[in-house]
Amino acid sequence: MNLELSGEQTAARQLAADFVDREIAPHAARWDREEQVDRSIVTRLGELGFLGLTIPEQYGGSAGDHLTYCLVLEELGRGDSSVRGIVSVSLGLVAKSIHHFGTEEQKQTWLTRLVAGEALGCFGLTEPGTGSDAAQLHTRAVRDGSDWVLSGTKMFITNGTWADVALVFARTGGEGHRGISAFLVPTDSPGFTAREIHGKLGLRGQATAELVLDGVRVPDSARLHDEGKGFTVAMAALAKGRMSVAAGCVGLAQACLDAAVGYATQREQFGKPIAAHQLVQELLADIALDVDAARLLVWRVADLIDRGEEFALASSKAKLFASEAAVRAADRAVQVFGGYGYIDEFPVGKYLRDAKVMTLYEGTSQIQKLLIGRALTGVAAF
Repeated sequence: MNLELSGEQTAARQLAADFVDREIAPHAARWDREEQVDRSIVTRLGELGFLGLTIPEQYGGSAGDHLTYCLVLEELGRGDSSVRGIVSVSLGLVAKSIHHFGTEEQKQTWLTRLVAGEALGCFGLTEPGTGSDAAQLHTRAVRDGSDWVLSGTKMFITNGTWADVALVFARTGGEGHRGISAFLVPTDSPGFTAREIHGKLGLRGQATAELVLDGVRVPDSARLHDEGKGFTVAMAALAKGRMSVAAGCVGLAQACLDAAVGYATQREQFGKPIAAHQLVQELLADIALDVDAARLLVWRVADLIDRGEEFALASSKAKLFASEAAVRAADRAVQVFGGYGYIDEFPVGKYLRDAKVMTLYEGTSQIQKLLIGRALTGVAAF
């Protein structure tokens, strides 16, 4: 086992770190207050190749392995989880799904634009009444000649008001997961509307939206994969997507550690830096352990994918541990900062707010435990 990064991986990590320190971290607090990331960041992400990681060069991608992808997402998570989410969704959930399941026409139409940052994608799975129980979604797609007509509502959709294409999951058959199909829906289609959701606890800079499809018509060529195979597309995307979230959580926890160590070595109480107090060092040590453990779990998932091995269970473990670790790290960082951690002059309060949602989306912590438990016992528990 060799955990040493290659020269290419080290260079990609440094490129991402420099980009974060220069173009993301200085603006993160303002974007959080204004509830709006500067949209020009998408162009820069595309120019640097971050929106094309793991996608073959023939489609304009920057190729690379999944560990490189995770290293970049870790750095983006360190800078601002809202920016990390843009990449995780548009590349991780949408572009990778098109690459894996799409026709050549779909790849030429959408994939080349997505990886260049000329277009963004969103992932239309969650609905107002179906979150964890996604197999029971209510959005419908009805066949009309050579077209499909989609109607329904999607909720909490990252990139929703920015996206040029929505990967929408709709019911084309009977109940359950076998009746679901996937469609690539241009967001400028008649009947498609997106309403941004404001007032979120965290990820406030991210464009999170409610999508309404009111008789949206798309040709059958917009269907991704076979009819009735939409749930397969969704689960395959989420298995890798959980790795993306976990990688971002590692970066967020690392940011907590960096901030807490910096503050603890400068802030003085009782005549000495608070870093000289034993219980403060305990808080720092706990954060550091969580960062290292989460990082290794994420790297294991990336290694399994790159070797062509089964990775879904490892991805659930990484997502569960890293998301909960990010919450613990942020909570401890706030404790190190004391009262100053409770105001947004310092970053750790934002880290805590951003970390919490990581335990909720792309499969809650409870869902991940059920998946792990089912793998251990062979028994499905609900």
